[in-house]
Amino acid sequence: ACENWGFFELVNHGIPHELLDTVERMTKEHYKKCMEQKFKEMVSSKGLEAVQNEVNDLDWESTFFLRHLPVSNISEVPDLEDDYRKVMKEFAEKLEKLAEELLDLLCENLGLEKGYLKKAFYGSKGLTFGTKVSNYPPCPKPELINGLRPHTDAGGIILLFQDDKVSGLQLLKDGDWVDVPPMHHSIVINIGDQLEVITNGKYKSVLHRVVAQTDGNRMSLASFYNPGSDAVIYPAPALVEKEENKEAYPKFVFEDYMKLYAGLKFQAKEPR
Repeated sequence: ACENWGFFELVNHGIPHELLDTVERMTKEHYKKCMEQKFKEMVSSKGLEAVQNEVNDLDWESTFFLRHLPVSNISEVPDLEDDYRKVMKEFAEKLEKLAEELLDLLCENLGLEKGYLKKAFYGSKGLTFGTKVSNYPPCPKPELINGLRPHTDAGGIILLFQDDKVSGLQLLKDGDWVDVPPMHHSIVINIGDQLEVITNGKYKSVLHRVVAQTDGNRMSLASFYNPGSDAVIYPAPALVEKEENKEAYPKFVFEDYMKLYAGLKFQAKEPR
């Protein structure tokens, strides 16, 4: 899955289904109460209901970010009810544990010593971990506006809890866009650019997008388990030696990559 698809879907992940149901319910309630009106105002201010041509510089999504590591900002994010903050904190703790288990399984799969990937992600302040909370409201012209434009993810490993009723996520496989079907209570995992570098290209970060839908509001919580900002990223020497191929990727500081990525996110990843 990591080598050929860059994506896989996880069930039996140990996160209680009741917690996932509560996260989903509260996220949807928060959107309705605090964000839906702002989104509608943005749409009407940009005249998006009546667009005639393809929109290439905008995504049909309503989002906010929560940071968990190195320091949580959950208590500072405005408009969140206390119960929701508490639930999101618990959800983040469970996801962090799951990400660490997954990294060790990936180490085993790659033939690296246990703990190698987590160590490779470590900067002077540890790791970076955060969640992008998104809603994709019904879109009048999905053929002209993307929910989220095609991109690869810049970071390490991404854990996505997505709506199980409204689909929209697609990945690019052999030149075709393939649906990532919503499965109840599953967590979708995908590989970020940093893991492609550390594995010297054995694992691939894959282009994906969100297709806007005419009906239904799709919820998506993407949690990014990333290197620390000053972590130095480079191919694992054991993998370079084993493959008897040269290092296919440069050595760089994660923060420098992120600065570059910010401006080039929706362009081809190879030049980055």
